[in-house]
Amino acid sequence: MHQKTLRRSCEIRGIGLHTGKDAKIVVHPAPADHGVVFRVTRGRKAVDIKARAKYVNRTRLSTCIGRKRREVCTVEHFMAAVYGLEIDNLLVEVEGGEVPVMDGSALPFVNSLRAAGYTVQPVPKRYIRVLEPIVVKGETRTAGLYPSPIPIFSFEIDFDHPAIQVQSRSIPLTPRTFVNEISKARTFGFEKDLQALQRKGLALGVGLENCVGLGRDGSVLNPEGLRYEDEFVRHKILDAIGDLSLAGYPLLAEYRGQKSGHALNLRLVQALLETPENWELIDSGEAPRAQAV
Repeated sequence: MHQKTLRRSCEIRGIGLHTGKDAKIVVHPAPADHGVVFRVTRGRKAVDIKARAKYVNRTRLSTCIGRKRREVCTVEHFMAAVYGLEIDNLLVEVEGGEVPVMDGSALPFVNSLRAAGYTVQPVPKRYIRVLEPIVVKGETRTAGLYPSPIPIFSFEIDFDHPAIQVQSRSIPLTPRTFVNEISKARTFGFEKDLQALQRKGLALGVGLENCVGLGRDGSVLNPEGLRYEDEFVRHKILDAIGDLSLAGYPLLAEYRGQKSGHALNLRLVQALLETPENWELIDSGEAPRAQAV
């Protein structure tokens, strides 16, 4: 029920999903009430960017945060791991302008963070407790936050592909459920879209080692198959967890998403922060504990 950071630093290397270039982050412990801060260094100048919604500058196929002409992209999988493991305070040094995609899921981040160990800090955690529903809508998409004594993430997707179609899942969020039921779900993409995306300078690092590929013939292209029968909706929950972490505090609420993506998730966080009458900031003494199931 207290804030938490790492016991020691850890380094995570890979390639950027969109840049296709080498990417590295070094994750350091940070003091209480520090939050998660990304540090980008060019030459002798370092710019710190808080993992907060106010610094989001792009949401096209990933979530990017920026400040003073410095940017860090594809933060959502790493931030989902941080949020899912209930870590509060970190300093993240970034090389390459993008968090490495690893295998397309949050599992490599989970493994590195757990291996570094945790330190409990003598300051209570704080939560945003949602008191009234907050809902944002697109043409066919919806995302909302609803009062709940424990964090729950619910999602429904509908894709015109035989391997996906309609999938739904609702998961009470604890570190255990995050690790076992969400963290391994990989990002996914459609073979028919890949060339068009790469002509726009996106998805340059995509391969079957870091993405579930969906073929024109309706198949899953990865030889090993899926990690979960409904891996696609679980990955959308993973993305939503990473996006909603940018509220700055863990949420005591139920998130419900229908066909939502990064842009609508960001609008939801913004709507939350712009309606303080619909929520309250509490410390851990007032927050019920979810059962680890």
